[in-house]
Amino acid sequence: MPALFQPLQLRSLELQHRGWVSPMCQYSCDPDDAPGVPNDWHLMHLGSFAVGGAALILTEAAAVNAGGRISPRDAGLYNDEQAEAWERVVSFVHRHGAAGAKIGVQLAHAGRKASTYWPFSGRSGSAPESDGGWTTVGPSPVAFDGYAVPVEMTEDQINGVIGDFAAAAGRAVDAGFDTIEIHGAHGYLLHQFQSPLINMRTDSWGGDETGRNRLTLAVVDAVRAVIPESMPLLLRISASDWAEGGVDLAASVHLAREAAGHGVDLIDVSSGGAVAHQQIKAGPGYQTGFSAAIRKEAGVATGTVGLLTSAGQAEHAVATGQADGVLIARAALRDPHWWLRAAFELGHDMAWPPQYERAVPRRSF
Repeated sequence: MPALFQPLQLRSLELQHRGWVSPMCQYSCDPDDAPGVPNDWHLMHLGSFAVGGAALILTEAAAVNAGGRISPRDAGLYNDEQAEAWERVVSFVHRHGAAGAKIGVQLAHAGRKASTYWPFSGRSGSAPESDGGWTTVGPSPVAFDGYAVPVEMTEDQINGVIGDFAAAAGRAVDAGFDTIEIHGAHGYLLHQFQSPLINMRTDSWGGDETGRNRLTLAVVDAVRAVIPESMPLLLRISASDWAEGGVDLAASVHLAREAAGHGVDLIDVSSGGAVAHQQIKAGPGYQTGFSAAIRKEAGVATGTVGLLTSAGQAEHAVATGQADGVLIARAALRDPHWWLRAAFELGHDMAWPPQYERAVPRRSF
């Protein structure tokens, strides 16, 4: 059996294989009538991956409070209406997944990168209140390039966000999600606290590495406390800021090791997003080295992501021990049946949805 199609057990959750869907924001909620509420687009978008054979599907970033949304059109999980809408998506994935698909929600707060225009709006930068925007917050009053300056968070606001993550996690459990991923990457709030390029605080939420990691670990603790012991918890991190003086691999190994000790079962390893002057050396599999190092040195399961587009690349990453799973993003948008194709290309006999069995390839696509 190809390494990519071997099962993986995370606590009580058994995934039928190691090919998963990376979180991808869709910016498709109705900001006027149903802010933060997933709709038919999200059902179709995520459901297509279930039909296409993904073993684990992670939703787009779901904000833990209204101010944590990336844009006015982003999804949330901070009220009951949103939870009920997500429950519909979860039910569809469970009912129609070709590979017994499981689904997890990514909980997030955008911090200083919140309240922006969505990518296909024709505008860029921070959205003003007249266009549905709001005042943003962050660890320090330091703006992302071209965005509004955030308000430095108070102790009460920090504790409030921790509580919001926990409340959203509780709603996720009630909605039937199989797992939860905490978003601590890509320059959003938790990553902002982690990065010395952004966090200029001198109190216990900043300063040295311990202080800068404190919020992430506090959120992990709060979420872990409200979800079942049997439910795995994932944490996405940016293993490198790709900028001098920022988060580097050594710091990420340390954070991953600490997070595992606090109950995180898998580190979803990405990189970048903290600062606009980052210098990313991108290429096929350019982040697998981060995943491999964290997996080996922190002693925790990892997922890898980033320009892994072919079945052969994904198989190599798992077979060589660089990651325990591979998260597919843009390649899945191009081909929502990527996992069925990958199974065929790697010679693995994978079940197809019965409605599609007449199309099962015998020789080639």
